[in-house]
Amino acid sequence: MTELKFPENFLWGGATAANQYEGAFDADGKGLSVQDVTPKGGFGGLITDGPTPDNMKLVGIDFYHRYKEDVKLFAEMGFKTYRTSIAWTRIFPNGDETEPNEAGLQFYDDLFDELLKYGIEPLITLSHYETPLHLSKEYDGWINRKMIGFYENYVRTVFTRYKDKVKYWLTFN
Repeated sequence: MTELKFPENFLWGGATAANQYEGAFDADGKGLSVQDVTPKGGFGGLITDGPTPDNMKLVGIDFYHRYKEDVKLFAEMGFKTYRTSIAWTRIFPNGDETEPNEAGLQFYDDLFDELLKYGIEPLITLSHYETPLHLSKEYDGWINRKMIGFYENYVRTVFTRYKDKVKYWLTFN
């Protein structure tokens, strides 16, 4: 029997999505995303006019405030990579601003620094089912070609900001 081994450079890790676990849906200038108005975890397709108490994603596991504890646990589990998404609405609360939200950018700076401190490589999804709600309402979401420019502005902003911290990027989940 031959022993099978993963390659030396295999990236062991886990994955989450910002809208599922971060919580802090209204902290530090974050805008509303389409996920913030889908109660009960988004099951059933219901969309509300605003956040409702039965939307479990509004609090998630409060990773936004507890990420240091969680990253330490990831390291204890032997993670070599961690795939997560960036909440577009933490960076551009409405999605069509010209200037980003510095508090949102700083959160991801701090998260990536914490991951790298433990030797965990960030792998980032740029959009994980959480378009800014304003873009969905004002421009009818991805049906409108103006979305390409808004997305490009967001992507350029995070690529520039995190170019020395993130090597691996995914466009859409």
